[in-house]
Amino acid sequence: MIYSVRGTLIIKEAGLAVVECAGVGYGCRTTYNTLASLGNIGDEVILYTYLQVREDGTELFGFYDKRELGCFKMLLGVSGVGPKAALSILSDIDPNNFALAVATGDFKQLTKVKGIGPKMAQRIVLELKDKISKEQMNFTQTIPSGPVNKAFISGGAASEAVDALLVLGYTQAEAESAVSKLDPSLSPEELIRLALKGLAKFK
Repeated sequence: MIYSVRGTLIIKEAGLAVVECAGVGYGCRTTYNTLASLGNIGDEVILYTYLQVREDGTELFGFYDKRELGCFKMLLGVSGVGPKAALSILSDIDPNNFALAVATGDFKQLTKVKGIGPKMAQRIVLELKDKISKEQMNFTQTIPSGPVNKAFISGGAASEAVDALLVLGYTQAEAESAVSKLDPSLSPEELIRLALKGLAKFK
């Protein structure tokens, strides 16, 4: 398993970034959002990767941050969604807004992506919401600084929200700080909606 690649960016073109590590160039299929974040040719970069092994070969995918990688993996778990569709979605929608669309059932947001029709968009929302519910992986916000209310996040919807942030690549401290700022009477859905707005604001 290749967890990440770190080295010199030697090629940057539509849908592809090549990073040279110890004399070896690793070609990573990626999103426009990641390409926009990588900087210039010759810069040192790090990509978090996913290696797909198929009968007809292997392909490496790379992402600028762990949240985008996490969303990519979740999309691949949806029936009928392959790497091409997943990359298209994450090229047009950043991880925070993607998570917000799924969590709030806004499948129409996904249909704005070229090649994603209403049926596929609805399937993505339905399958990921179900998975999130079963694994207690809801989404929440990050707001820096401030004391953490440990009692608030000790169980229930708040605890699920913390688990969700960990899945998306946030640290335990970030997740706990974010959840402690929210109204404990909110439903999990409201925690999700407000939290993801916070993520986008403080990104």
